[in-house]
Amino acid sequence: MIALLLALGSSLAYGCADFLGGLGARKAHVLRTMMVAAPASLAVELLLWPLLGASFDPAALGWGAASGVASAAAFALLYKTLAIGPMNVLSPMTALVSAALPVAVGLFQGEHLGVAGLLGLPLALVAVVLVSAGHGAGSARPSRTALLLACGAGAAIALQLVCLHQAPADSGVAPLVVGRAVSSVVTLTAAGLLRRRLGPERPAYAVSAAAGVLDSLANVLFLLAARGGDLTVVAVVTALYPAGTLLLARGVLAERIHRGQFVGLGTAALAVGLLALT
Repeated sequence: MIALLLALGSSLAYGCADFLGGLGARKAHVLRTMMVAAPASLAVELLLWPLLGASFDPAALGWGAASGVASAAAFALLYKTLAIGPMNVLSPMTALVSAALPVAVGLFQGEHLGVAGLLGLPLALVAVVLVSAGHGAGSARPSRTALLLACGAGAAIALQLVCLHQAPADSGVAPLVVGRAVSSVVTLTAAGLLRRRLGPERPAYAVSAAAGVLDSLANVLFLLAARGGDLTVVAVVTALYPAGTLLLARGVLAERIHRGQFVGLGTAALAVGLLALT
């Protein structure tokens, strides 16, 4: 139950971070947004180090570094995807892709679910599909480029989560600190190499930093949830994060939500209830 609540908290934080990151990427080049978001995330994880501890053994360093490379790719692809829009279609599609790989890894590693879990897990996947089931009248149709970026972002997010899960359970926040340090270096290096293509626009500093902080908190909650529960359940519940993005996009940007997406939100609530019983 605690793992499920942590996963729900991670989902909410991811959804808010994605919304803010997408807004930031609309103000300036996505790398400029990342140059603010990634260091802000690292600062949060360094502050959590004394509270949660950290053990920098070789396994934590290796899996943390791998998650950092995946995180940098996820940041770039996701923020670019959400900047293109529409958020209410592309964010759920990213989540659907990001749920598939962790679930497969968890089942392959021998995780088992009870009866309620066997019902709740497929329902949760159906909920993600429903939430991403197209667009209502008046909504913009996503381009092929945006759809490809969304799939790439989902794959990168999945790799990041799997790498964090594979890190030793007693390593504390070491994988997160290493991963964020690596992603920050990758981001700054890419920005330096492409500085002539970044344009003159300044990033939205407050929005970008808030996105980074929320993404870091989401990672911490996911790591704690994955260490206390099954990856198959935690990953799917975390993948419901587009619910937060959808509602924020509706309230702030006035993006329309398709009727099927509302059904998906209700299905997600039922699925989480069943998973809580597993």
